[in-house]
Amino acid sequence: MPSGVSWPRYIRMLGSSVLAMFAGAQLVHLYYLPDLSIPEVPPKPGELQTELLGYKLRAEAAALQQKVDSR
Repeated sequence: MPSGVSWPRYIRMLGSSVLAMFAGAQLVHLYYLPDLSIPEVPPKPGELQTELLGYKLRAEAAALQQKVDSR
């Protein structure tokens, strides 16, 4: 058997590592909550919003603040 271990020990280690991998993937999905919905009609070119909205709002607020400060 690989690495000189017995079959039962190898199967136990394989099973425990697979279970740990599945548990880790489940925790990541619970933490990040991915959007797994698939739209029925794909968006037209230019309609897909991939911008970081928080970053865009902060950038707009900073631009407005600079505009007000320059007056």
